[in-house]
Amino acid sequence: MKRTDMALEARELWQETGAAALPPGVAGETREEAGCTVETIRVLNREGAEALGKPEGTYLTLFPEAFLRREEGAFEKAAVLLGKLLRSLLALGPEASVLVAGLGNMAVTPDSLGPRTMRHVLATRHLVASLPETFGAFRSVAVLETGVLGNTGMESAELVKAVAEKLKPDAVIAVDALASRRLGRICRALQLTDTGVVPGSGVGNARSELSRATLGVPVVGLGVPTVVDAATLASDLAELAGLGEFGAADFGEYGAGMMVTPREIDGQTEMLARLLGYGIDLALHDLSVGDVTALAG
Repeated sequence: MKRTDMALEARELWQETGAAALPPGVAGETREEAGCTVETIRVLNREGAEALGKPEGTYLTLFPEAFLRREEGAFEKAAVLLGKLLRSLLALGPEASVLVAGLGNMAVTPDSLGPRTMRHVLATRHLVASLPETFGAFRSVAVLETGVLGNTGMESAELVKAVAEKLKPDAVIAVDALASRRLGRICRALQLTDTGVVPGSGVGNARSELSRATLGVPVVGLGVPTVVDAATLASDLAELAGLGEFGAADFGEYGAGMMVTPREIDGQTEMLARLLGYGIDLALHDLSVGDVTALAG
């Protein structure tokens, strides 16, 4: 089994069976915007969900090529585009409140994307409530770092649900690190989906899901792949080299349970966390990139 959290890669796995480009019940399109490539996959019904192994909903994959090349002005353009895509999935009214949850383990760099992103998200709930004359133009946003089960004794979904029941937000944004089946997509693709998040699913350690079904409000999942399964990577490289097709079992204990991440993962994770944080701020508030810099630092 080739592990992946990416709907785009689930579609590729379907295509590799020799089937049609898209299974029944799935629609897709690709476009270029603001120096980025945006690939959209829509799972329209149960047939499409069963074919891709993904819940019904919309999956957007953003490739911020110009930003990754460090082109001048590319960060601002990518952040604005990310905010636009998030707004399209959230579809919130001006008075709607939001809970933003960062999932993952700050002590494990490839899994630290969620909590790192929270450092760039504007927490405004307390300000809107206590100083409406000054902060009334802001949306009410609460920020939560969930930690991980081994440190807290609580599932991320349990913690988010408890906070959501107390705060009663109109929507939840959940940020988490993902897994990819392609080394070339590690730290180079952003996935947004209105189907929520199943933490750990891409690394074979699926936990309780965060979704509309479990939280009672719309949940948008936002993440970046930071690891690739070693056996999956080896089998793909062997196939590209013309050595034939291999499965995870062919690599025995050396491929089982091993995940690969880039050497420069520290810098890449921090860079992407800032982009995600800015995108969330721009999606939730009527602000410019300069405004977010002044307020969030």
